[in-house]
Amino acid sequence: MPERRAFLLRIDPEVLEALQRWASDDLRSLNGQIEFLLRRALQREGRAPGGEQGRPARARAKEPPKEANKPDAG
Repeated sequence: MPERRAFLLRIDPEVLEALQRWASDDLRSLNGQIEFLLRRALQREGRAPGGEQGRPARARAKEPPKEANKPDAG
């Protein structure tokens, strides 16, 4: 199993309580729930580590094609 790294997370108390309730409902620890949600978000955005890719990352919006035969207004 990969090494776990600890870090401080500042979070709104109401968000923390909601996450704790959700974790309890899913029979997970708070830490496990947060990691589960972060991994799911990474997969959805195509940014998951180790090839756990979900849908492809969003492509940058393309500029609309320029109209070649558009008459000048001037």
